[in-house]
Amino acid sequence: MAVLDKIFKAAVDFRASDVHIAPGEPFMIRRMGQIVKLKSQKLSAQNTRQIISEILSEDQKQALKDKLQLDLAYEIKGLGRFRGSVMMHNNGLGAVFRIIPQKIPTLLEIGMPEVVFKILDNHQGLILVTGASGHGKSTTLAAMVDHLNTVRSHHILSVEDPIEFIHPLKKGVVNQRQHGRDTLSYSNALKGALRQDPDIIVIGELRDLQTISLAISASETGHLVIGTLATSNASKTIDRILASFPPGEQSQIRAMLSESLKAVITQRLLPAADGKKMEMALEILVGTLSVGNLIRDNKTFQMASVMQLGKNIGMQLMDDSIVTLFQEGKISRETAIVNIDNKKLIPAISDQKDGMGMPSRSENGKD
Repeated sequence: MAVLDKIFKAAVDFRASDVHIAPGEPFMIRRMGQIVKLKSQKLSAQNTRQIISEILSEDQKQALKDKLQLDLAYEIKGLGRFRGSVMMHNNGLGAVFRIIPQKIPTLLEIGMPEVVFKILDNHQGLILVTGASGHGKSTTLAAMVDHLNTVRSHHILSVEDPIEFIHPLKKGVVNQRQHGRDTLSYSNALKGALRQDPDIIVIGELRDLQTISLAISASETGHLVIGTLATSNASKTIDRILASFPPGEQSQIRAMLSESLKAVITQRLLPAADGKKMEMALEILVGTLSVGNLIRDNKTFQMASVMQLGKNIGMQLMDDSIVTLFQEGKISRETAIVNIDNKKLIPAISDQKDGMGMPSRSENGKD
């Protein structure tokens, strides 16, 4: 048994999200958003190289030697899959592995509201899942694919780097392609996808201009396209897409995006008040006529106002979601204050009891 197999099992038992391996440190895990050092000896540069190399194929070792970094997927039967990123750095060879649960969670299990199911009823258009790295975008993407695979007899084609969740045969057909193994690039896979009779195209990451352009084009030609971006809210997501194009093309892209965008779902994982899990805060933008007009007129700075007015159809701002989590006792006052952007909402938070039922400082007569 490889040394990492034992570490991965311990990490799963600890309900960790990631495993970190670095020379000069013991094995480390990320749990509840915090790095925790395990009770193991500090690893030397030789130790880390040997431990990491033990799970690599000869082709992967050569790729690491050539590119000085490597993305991979590793599977332990009966335990789960692990998405790895191996890299050279100043102290030697290091790696980070993301733990992929064996079971694909449902949309309800990860806390998605009813409006997300309605968004997925679209048969064409662009749906974006956004948020910082490590905040569950891949899990949400997998839950969406599993839902569509369960309710529609459609051909779902996904391009991932690497493949994380394996989708079983259900009502639909899911073909998963891994970047670097099954296709040379996202853009190359998307060009081929349009000739492979897909109903739904899933893109692990919209990482460059060509991929973004192909995704928007595919969403306009009768396909439902779902992808991810590392952005912090809906308006920044739209601005990021538009800024990817040369100035002379942006007017045309605004028109295309205004027609094709069905939703932007931004998510952020926050430590729960009980310290035992993470709670998901969500910002949801639904592609209404008003939203399309703002995109077309280059007035994304007004998006927050439209989202406030769209609460009746399921739209919500990230700050409102964070306040709701606090009011429901799911997160602490400190977590809410640290993560909120609109500082005007802080007094309202501070005037209430926190997630553990403790009075605010003002109630105790303290500043």
